[in-house]
Amino acid sequence: MGSYIPVSASGREQMLAAIGLKTVDELFAQIPDGIKVAKLNLPQGMSELDVARSIGAIAAANIRFKTIFRGAGAYRHYIPAIVKGITGKEEFLTAYTPYQAEISQGVLQSIFEYQTMICQLTGMDVSNASVYDGATAAAEAMAMCVERKRTEVLVAASTHPMVMRTMQTYCHGAGVTCTAVPLCDGVTDKEALKGLIGDSTACFYVQQPNYLGLIEDAEALGQIVHEAGAKYVMGVNPISLGILRTPAEQGADIAVGEGQPLGMPLAFGGPYLGFMACTTAMMRKLPGRIVGETTDKDGQRAFVLTLQAREQHIRREKASSNICSNQALCAMTAAVYMAAMGPDGLRRAATQCLSKAHYAAQQISGIPGYELRYQGSFFHEFLTGCPGDVSAVLSVLEKEDMLGGYPMENGILWCVTEMNTKEEIDRLVEILKRA
Repeated sequence: MGSYIPVSASGREQMLAAIGLKTVDELFAQIPDGIKVAKLNLPQGMSELDVARSIGAIAAANIRFKTIFRGAGAYRHYIPAIVKGITGKEEFLTAYTPYQAEISQGVLQSIFEYQTMICQLTGMDVSNASVYDGATAAAEAMAMCVERKRTEVLVAASTHPMVMRTMQTYCHGAGVTCTAVPLCDGVTDKEALKGLIGDSTACFYVQQPNYLGLIEDAEALGQIVHEAGAKYVMGVNPISLGILRTPAEQGADIAVGEGQPLGMPLAFGGPYLGFMACTTAMMRKLPGRIVGETTDKDGQRAFVLTLQAREQHIRREKASSNICSNQALCAMTAAVYMAAMGPDGLRRAATQCLSKAHYAAQQISGIPGYELRYQGSFFHEFLTGCPGDVSAVLSVLEKEDMLGGYPMENGILWCVTEMNTKEEIDRLVEILKRA
């Protein structure tokens, strides 16, 4: 995070001598010669005008679809204009990390408000200031649950593949066993969960709605987990919480998720936001920054960093995580979005997602070969078959300036949000019929 200061030739010689080397080449001797770059083939410098034209030409090559029916972890929602209007202000738009945080009362208050809203959204007792993305949040939640005698993690096979791989990476590094719980009709098999969970199980993670778009029987899954003495972690879609029961109502010990739907556009994969919230019992294991409210020496309302169980603030071996930063601007974006929408606005957005997705599913599944793969309840994503080559069908849609659903092994995963109109859905159906 510090400034880059070039080192003089004598300074380099002193550092090399301190580690017993004579040249910089010796320092990088382990790198094979075949991949070393002897000289960078950099073009000549350009004027500001030429750079702007060059970047504009590159940007113009990007495909911009007018209509989108794809989700699979990143979702297109309406973002009120006030969100960018506030978060784009100079006093907020900064990458600086406040190490002397208490002097940055405005930043701390924005985080505190974000944490409060995440708790209201999930029903949980406490939230942290955010982590890097939803997959990181899921993996960090798993790490919160692992104990000396409980070193196995169970993950629903209906979890987003990228989240699953991130959790597996964390498990590999920590020497923790990670086992996938199989599915039955697209949702977690309860009997399989009962057979796999035991005294060594630290936690079970399930995504709601799951990767296939289906609504899991989350409360029943939580009861199975708690009967075995393990922790229950739910990964949730924040927009769906406008109408679905909260993680707290379904017995979750920890609720995590990808916060991108809360006011962040589809921007080529980032920056995104991982939110984390938990019960009071798990609070001291919550990683990253947590902002608390207190009073100053004059009795005025003030904000401080508190309960930080990360390696920068406590002994490394006692730390629950090495996460030492947060997505402050993204968290502020989420807070402004939630404040602008309010409970009623969020509920209306979620209701539109639900109703439009069910209309689309009804129309698409009426086309021969596009039948629904699963008959369970869903929010705004659903999986259908495909009578021909999936890539060929999606190519036809692209020619119509339309990004189709996400290609899967056994069909297409469609997503419909409040941004899709009935006319767009009807046009999609007509194109599929012709294709």
